[in-house]
Amino acid sequence: MTLPSRVGPAKVGPDDPRYADLARRGFNQRFSGRPDYVRLVGSTADVVEGVQDAVREKARVVVRSGGHCLEGFVADPAVRVVIDTSLMADVSYDAERRAFVVEAGATTGQTYRKLFLGWGVTLPAGESPDLGMGGHILGGAFGFLCREHGLAADHLYAVEVVVVDEKGTARSVIATREASDPNRDLWWAHTGGGGGNFGVVTRYWLRSPGAEGDDPARLLPKAPESVLVFRVGWSWSDIDERAFTRLLRNFGEWSEKNSGADSPYARLFSLLFLLRRQSGVLQIKGLSTAGAEAERLFEAHLAAVTEGVGAPFTRQIERMSWLRFALDPLPELFGGAKGGVLVKVKDALLRKRFTDRQMAVAFQQLTRTDVDVPGGMLGLATYGGKVNTVAADATASPQRDSILDVACTAGWGDRKDEAHTVAWVRAFYRDLFAETGGVPAPGDIADGAMINHPDVDLADPEWNTSGVPWSTLYYKDNYARLQRVKARWDPGNVFHHALSIRPG
Repeated sequence: MTLPSRVGPAKVGPDDPRYADLARRGFNQRFSGRPDYVRLVGSTADVVEGVQDAVREKARVVVRSGGHCLEGFVADPAVRVVIDTSLMADVSYDAERRAFVVEAGATTGQTYRKLFLGWGVTLPAGESPDLGMGGHILGGAFGFLCREHGLAADHLYAVEVVVVDEKGTARSVIATREASDPNRDLWWAHTGGGGGNFGVVTRYWLRSPGAEGDDPARLLPKAPESVLVFRVGWSWSDIDERAFTRLLRNFGEWSEKNSGADSPYARLFSLLFLLRRQSGVLQIKGLSTAGAEAERLFEAHLAAVTEGVGAPFTRQIERMSWLRFALDPLPELFGGAKGGVLVKVKDALLRKRFTDRQMAVAFQQLTRTDVDVPGGMLGLATYGGKVNTVAADATASPQRDSILDVACTAGWGDRKDEAHTVAWVRAFYRDLFAETGGVPAPGDIADGAMINHPDVDLADPEWNTSGVPWSTLYYKDNYARLQRVKARWDPGNVFHHALSIRPG
């Protein structure tokens, strides 16, 4: 069934008063483009028409849903046409497929709200409620509930994609995870293959693997009864290198010991924010969905992480409903980013805690006084749990034995600060992974990076001297299969960017 159009479709060019907002819309304001026009779409038919027009015009075309790409894949001066799906935001239940339908322009917040109020269920998707589902799920998608329920992509039953064949003809295709589906390879590619590779996603169908029956309330994870939110803070003035190292080691060792899917701590998610000393603070923020047991799990987690650190800290806990949390999680983190930021993020997945050498690098970079980077930090998010119960080749997301997702991040408020800020975060990341060529090459400690957090430096020989290609860092052994999918469904390479899958 193809939904009727709800907006035209509309071509918004530079002479349209909407153009300035639409052309600039995006989370990372570091990048900017000036497309010939933005195509607002309201249905699959609109997307087919929009893609077909771009192909006919021989115009470089990209798609945008929430606009949260960390690199300039959409806001690229070479892009002539942006297909904006933000008005396609419906969330409903499809009784025929026994799955929830989420349109590409819906945000995670809109999706959480509709799933919860409509059926009492949820999805283990991303942290910010402003993320667009269109580009989120197909990159794997992890968030606060991933340790308990896996990646959002693990719950993908089907996907509708507008593709372009070898003759240049655009059409929509629905691909499911059913073994008998001749389009199943296209479904598989959208469980972690990343955006801008195969076509334009218009709709997702979501149903958990193994879910039985036709009661919608049993087809996705049940929403938590409540959420215990915790915040812990230290003053940098109380932290020396010994205390810093102990805190970071404790957090890593706790993650090594408690990342099993059968651990009671699978219902606890924790973030360690090691901000630069000039910020004045170090923090842990997180949540538990373990109901009556949540506070006990937090106390045990806190005791393990603070053991031997020897520095005073503040602590705060708050219990709230799942929906209240999901629509405004940790507002001090996400609330200030609604208008966009200037940021560089360099991501890595770890199989083990940082080594002593890496912890020394972290302390040195976070306490340097020869650079002014107030927005710099090292962040560590607990990972694993249910994520690690899926085979590496069952989905396109191959990292299935990691315990931490880490990121070197730097933000700045004035464009004149970009050069030295980006230089700092690049040097930090390079030095952390110096023993593997400046990147988290799959091995004993690291296991590559997540394509939902793209970093073009991984394809740059100046910053990646490992001999391991960027495609292996993101996709490992799944890359060759993704190339075959690319060759079948986008033979003309209509959809491409700096880290897109190359046709096999």
